[in-house]
Amino acid sequence: MKNAPAISTSVDLSPAALDRLMPLHLRLSADGVIAAVGPTLAKLTAGDDLVGRSLFDAFVLKRPSGLLDIKDLLGRAGQRLHLTLRGRPDAPTLRGVALPLTGGGGMLMNLSFGIGVIDAVRNFSLTDADFAPTDLTVEMLYLVEAKTAVLQELKNLNLRLHGAKVAAERQALTDTLTGLKNRRALDAAFGALMRAEIPFGLMHIDLDFFKAVNDTLGHAAGDHVLRAVAQILLRETRSSDTVARVGGDEFVLVFPTLTDQALLGRIARRIIDGLTQPIDFEGQNCRISASIGIALSTQYEVPEVERMSGDADEALYASKRAGRGRALFHTPTTGTQRTA
Repeated sequence: MKNAPAISTSVDLSPAALDRLMPLHLRLSADGVIAAVGPTLAKLTAGDDLVGRSLFDAFVLKRPSGLLDIKDLLGRAGQRLHLTLRGRPDAPTLRGVALPLTGGGGMLMNLSFGIGVIDAVRNFSLTDADFAPTDLTVEMLYLVEAKTAVLQELKNLNLRLHGAKVAAERQALTDTLTGLKNRRALDAAFGALMRAEIPFGLMHIDLDFFKAVNDTLGHAAGDHVLRAVAQILLRETRSSDTVARVGGDEFVLVFPTLTDQALLGRIARRIIDGLTQPIDFEGQNCRISASIGIALSTQYEVPEVERMSGDADEALYASKRAGRGRALFHTPTTGTQRTA
């Protein structure tokens, strides 16, 4: 068997080849002076030339501890190093390893960004060319970027879905013509008041002479009038009140915690005064009024929505029989109506 040829353990690389293979390298002289710097490492210094400076002046060696000169570094050859540029708080902490060159020619240190690579790429505008061809950092960054984009898109999708859900729920509780609450929203408001045992005033409103507007000027005029009525009702009520359209020209107002007859009477009269003002539609005056019936939960030993609604309706139709354009309170104990 022939003897195997001897294999040289030394590798002679030109500076250009070394820059290509290890763009984050440092070559040190025997006395610890920086003799050469890889192109990516040079990019981090922003024009501050490291060549000719002592490694220990240019860098802070964080780990292992106790590295004060080149002899200490030679004694730790092959061990993992943590170091950062001195006086550069924006510079990342680098990971690396240093090995002696043959013939006592100093040391070669190869560095990497470690977990700080994302910040380094962002802060120093690094590109694919700043990494070794075999370095998987760029592929990892692509994955991180793709994951971030996917997570952001999922977040945006969730926000859109939530917004669509809120919009759908709002639409399900809204009268499409006037923008007021609908009967479903009204039932929900009643349920909340009953569960919390909150006293409230209940006002039923039916428009007077609305049919005449539809018959003489058409349904477009009628729709215009209903939208104008909605604005008047919202103007005369609080944001905490429920204003609902429950029929063609029928409205229900619920006033949580408001059971003062004098105050509710003033609100009813303001509503009637507002609705008796002419409403312009394409140069035509639409004239309506309103009849109102009012019931108070505090006048019932055990308030029940169905009964209160029936009593408010009874007061409403009593106001119509009395000449329209007025508001009446229902008194459950006597079954009579009193002018608001």
